Amino acid sequence: MATPRSGTAADPTSPTSPTPPAGSRDQGGRGDQGDPRWTRPALAALLGLTAVGYLWDLSASGWANAFYSAAVQAGTESWSAFFFGSSDAANSITVDKTPLSLWPMVVSARIFGLNSWSLLVPQALMGVASVAVLFATVRRWSGAVSGLVAGAVLAVTPVAVLMFRFNNPDAALVLLLLLGAYAVVRSVDAATGRAVTGWIALAGVFVGLAFLAKMMQAFLVVPVFALVFLVAAAGPVAARLGRLLLAGLAMVVAGGWWVAVVELMPASARPYIGGSQNNSVLELMFGYNGLGRLTGDETGSVGGRSGWGETGWDRMINSEIGGQIGWLLPAALALFVIGLGRAGRAPRTDRARAAYLLWGGWLLVTGLTFSFMAGIFHAYYTVALAPAIGGLVGTGAVELWRDRRSWPAAGPVLALLAGGSALWGWRLLGRGT
Repeated sequence: MATPRSGTAADPTSPTSPTPPAGSRDQGGRGDQGDPRWTRPALAALLGLTAVGYLWDLSASGWANAFYSAAVQAGTESWSAFFFGSSDAANSITVDKTPLSLWPMVVSARIFGLNSWSLLVPQALMGVASVAVLFATVRRWSGAVSGLVAGAVLAVTPVAVLMFRFNNPDAALVLLLLLGAYAVVRSVDAATGRAVTGWIALAGVFVGLAFLAKMMQAFLVVPVFALVFLVAAAGPVAARLGRLLLAGLAMVVAGGWWVAVVELMPASARPYIGGSQNNSVLELMFGYNGLGRLTGDETGSVGGRSGWGETGWDRMINSEIGGQIGWLLPAALALFVIGLGRAGRAPRTDRARAAYLLWGGWLLVTGLTFSFMAGIFHAYYTVALAPAIGGLVGTGAVELWRDRRSWPAAGPVLALLAGGSALWGWRLLGRGT
């Protein structure tokens, strides 16, 4: 018989609900008093080792992606180029993305001078921050141990190690989406209606800012965040829907203000929008960096419909991509299914189910999109899957370990997953990836 799931008998966000004991599974040990004494030293060690790994010999990458490095250089010479994300200080053309991911690098280069280290250190620090935010998010619903495991998985995932030492937009995207996930979790846990509204609106703000980092990819998590809130948050359905609409408005404002400014500005007063065919951010959003990525109909693409690899359900584990992200992918999917199954008929606000919906939904929606998109696709895009894999492994594996005595199958299932992951890893190594 499974251990009863706590935090489900009463509405956990109601001011009149009894306070759960610190460290209970629905609250994930909220409050330092509920964590093991070694939690803070372990977290400090994890973040310290992550920082060393990401910062060590950082300048070995040189100028990394020269396309974005040129835009950073332009931003150090012209504040106008900084705002638009121009490729040159004369503001003739922008990069093919919205510019938020460039801004921290420009600020760093203006402070420390333009060099490889000043260019890349913001990315490395975003990686360390991403590990910290993932820990904090997983910890609230699944406990400190789960948070530490999740953070460690993210920190050592090969594609994460690569992208948090590189100057593509993905580092900013991952950090902002994780901050959005944290805000969703806090909105579900909030004790008052005002706090619920504030946290879910903040989640919308973070997703909107993520859009300014890498455009439409940021929106892949939106249906997942909305589902988790609708399923697990307090209040009547109408109130939850109303708060989601407010969060959507916050997302549009946070991500749309820059688009509005650029679109309303006369073309003669701004640079040409790189990647677009008619000098329009909107066309870039919905075309080259939007639906074109899904359908492969991208005017101006250098790869063409067949230039980005075979699509299909196994794309995330093929010889090119599997070694970057696939090490724990089968285990994460299995833990997602097991976790939802064990939640059974738990009350709507059950935090364990909500955690699986959050990380599993993130993994499925983003992973399936990457698997079947016919347009431009690079292996490093899969860094967006690493937080979800970490969240599922941290939540699911630790839950099975905790329940190994009360749920007889927990031990054998955990052993099977560990053995299967080891064999899968051996196969990936054998493929030389």
